[in-house]
Amino acid sequence: MPSIAENIAQTESRLKPGTRLVAVTKTKPVEMLLEAYNAGSRLFGENKVQEMAAKYEALPKDIEWHMIGHLQTNKVKYMAPFVSLIHSVDSLKLLKEINKEAAKNDRVIPCLLQIFIAREETKFGLSEEEAAEILQSEELQSYKSVIISGLMGMASNTDDETKIRAEFRGLKSLFDSFKQFESDQIKMQELSMGMSGDYPIAVEEGSTLVRVGSAIFGSR
Repeated sequence: MPSIAENIAQTESRLKPGTRLVAVTKTKPVEMLLEAYNAGSRLFGENKVQEMAAKYEALPKDIEWHMIGHLQTNKVKYMAPFVSLIHSVDSLKLLKEINKEAAKNDRVIPCLLQIFIAREETKFGLSEEEAAEILQSEELQSYKSVIISGLMGMASNTDDETKIRAEFRGLKSLFDSFKQFESDQIKMQELSMGMSGDYPIAVEEGSTLVRVGSAIFGSR
């Protein structure tokens, strides 16, 4: 079985310049994360705040922690002191809470708006219209401790590559169109799309961040 270091090298060899690998560390023990760290990984993605906070305490401090899972407002405070990027913002209410907790920690926290691109009821996210509304809202302009750094989306869980590609392409097109709203608080720089099963397609379609877990650490 290939080692974690070999898996990371294999995954990174399939990325383009400008695309970064977020190693998805959810449910994995600290020992495995250290293996990934020693192989050069510095971007770790977690989907549960408590797990992220515990691992943050246990691991080297030059790791960038990315929140990639559905986020509840009451959990924001636990990661506000250290989180590097929140991929999964799906409401203005959540942004308001992130802004509040970031301000308490004297930080500006970069966030991605999660867009619903899959045809599955189980995925969270905003519609194009809801995202555009947030980007144009006066309320957002008053939040000085958050920056909207781009978009995130999850493609349908399917073997149909044409469908996956169309969903990623649609998100990239939306990302490009949202550049019209850029301001001090809106910088369309990061496009987070692609996971273990579909990241090569996401890379081809313009992803800047791929979220890869099982292809690095093995299946759970």
